[in-house]
Amino acid sequence: MSFTFIDLFAGIGGIRIPFDELGGKCVFTSEWDKFAQITYKANFGEQPHGDITQIKPSEIPSFDLLLAGFPCQPFSHAGLKKGFEDTRGTLFFNISEIIKQHKPKAVFLENVRGLLSHDKGRTFATIKRVLEEELGYHVFYKVHAAKDFGVPQNRQRIFIIALRDEFDFEFAEPSGIPTRVGDILEKNVDDKYTISDKLWEGAKRRKAGHKAKGNGFGYSVVNADSPYTNTISARYYKDGSEIWIEQKGKNPRKLTPREAARLQGFPENFKIPVSDGQAYKQFGNAVAVPAIRSVARQLAPYLKVQPEHVENIVYEFSPKETDVQIALLPEVA
Repeated sequence: MSFTFIDLFAGIGGIRIPFDELGGKCVFTSEWDKFAQITYKANFGEQPHGDITQIKPSEIPSFDLLLAGFPCQPFSHAGLKKGFEDTRGTLFFNISEIIKQHKPKAVFLENVRGLLSHDKGRTFATIKRVLEEELGYHVFYKVHAAKDFGVPQNRQRIFIIALRDEFDFEFAEPSGIPTRVGDILEKNVDDKYTISDKLWEGAKRRKAGHKAKGNGFGYSVVNADSPYTNTISARYYKDGSEIWIEQKGKNPRKLTPREAARLQGFPENFKIPVSDGQAYKQFGNAVAVPAIRSVARQLAPYLKVQPEHVENIVYEFSPKETDVQIALLPEVA
């Protein structure tokens, strides 16, 4: 039998994909955003449960692996009491309660790189201490950049692995795959993605002002030959200025939703059943799937996945039959 896992703060399922590839079985999912739930169900055929803070750990089925790309919240008096109670009132407290209840073999947490320095390092120190001293896990962590795993995006995230048993875990080394923005661009793009004259002129004016003051703020324009883009964020739907694509003879343009999906390494047949604005938010909040895949492969021996299965993965995304587009799409704004 293969391993089982749960997918918390699931978003649109980016962390889940590589563990599906390994043959794992997802037994529980939680995601509170209703539009992310639509995309998740369209692609996995499962309706995520809602707010994890309203779900008792005992209501969750037993599992081997916990996945969570959890939001970082400030801890009250973090690091002062040196214990489990430091995290009460935060979403990490809910995660640790679930771990305490189920004692899974492994935990995989993903967060922004800034978690390491948040509150002068006390937030991360508390998380690590709770996992090790309060819950009895062996903790490994590393900051990975998406561009090191074949995705043309300078996205840096911290990955935290906690293992219940002794195991010589090592994070994968960078793949060395050269990246190029042109690899994710569509050939024929609707003019609606081209930014307006007003936005373009205003952006250039503001950037010039910042430059005169010695600031580095402003838009970022890349072209097909650029090795990578800046990090796409959840606010991309506003003006997309962190990643504009150069166009010959006209103003730059925003990424299309499909290009945003590719920038995060999602499979080509990943369904996008929501508006452009919601899609940008979802992919901006998502993970770089190839970077997650590198961790999944390293975890495979610990999860007792057969080596030949790991080496021969050819990912074919096959969503389950679902009526999500009929039942839910009319509600999307």
